[in-house]
Amino acid sequence: MIRSMTAFARRTRDLDGGMLVWELRSVNHRYLELALRLPEDLRSLEPVLRERAGRRLKRGKVELVLRLRGNLRTPAAVEIDDDLLDQVMQACRHVSERAQTAAVALDPVEVLRWPGVVRENPPDTGPLAAVALEAFDEALAELAATREREGGRLREMLLQRLDTLGPLVGRVRARQPEVRQAIRERLEGRLAELAARVDQDRVEQELVMLAQRMDVEEELDRLDAHIAEARRILDGDGAVGRRLDFLMQEFNREANTLASKSADTETTAAAVEMKVLIEQMREQVQNIE
Repeated sequence: MIRSMTAFARRTRDLDGGMLVWELRSVNHRYLELALRLPEDLRSLEPVLRERAGRRLKRGKVELVLRLRGNLRTPAAVEIDDDLLDQVMQACRHVSERAQTAAVALDPVEVLRWPGVVRENPPDTGPLAAVALEAFDEALAELAATREREGGRLREMLLQRLDTLGPLVGRVRARQPEVRQAIRERLEGRLAELAARVDQDRVEQELVMLAQRMDVEEELDRLDAHIAEARRILDGDGAVGRRLDFLMQEFNREANTLASKSADTETTAAAVEMKVLIEQMREQVQNIE
């Protein structure tokens, strides 16, 4: 299954006091790059989220954003360190006795302000984290499905271009005998215009050398091979974008060589049409995972 790298997914959860919202966006990138934006209370989820995303996605720049709307924070549990409290109160009484004061009026609020007497335990984020992971898995599945659907459309477009490219190669190949005959006739015509006595064997040698320089059979064979390989890749699975990108470079190289060797206008026109098709494919291949 061919997959695109461009997609978007969103999942929400209505909770007591607010809403949890996941938004996942992916765009083209040479490698897999994950950018996470999480609320401070759920930062601990980042390794798990990265691992899950890495199992489903192979390439692309992916932004994973979790937003909490409303008041979803669990109140922190407050505890008093009784041992420290006893020590503080004992110290207050000791100071009072040293100051020869008959009684000590202790302000409880002031005592509680003493560093360490009151401990604020971290809130319990377990239930919220569980909901966040469940919604993330759903959003990730939606993102992957969207990438697959878009990849299917890209595959069809590439196959259409290959269906057009193949006959172009065949057309150029079929013209080669006619092209070689035209080269011979042009050379013989120029010699006749010069009215010069020439060595016929030498003329044949020159014709052979000229034909070799303009021979495009090798380029046409390679183009046919590249078309077959592209079809094989498109029928495969996994992350194939890099292989297709490299193949497009090979396609372009052969089309350029074909154009440079062209000995007639029809071959040149066919080579230009090939380059247009190849460029269209190359642009779309950039979107494939």
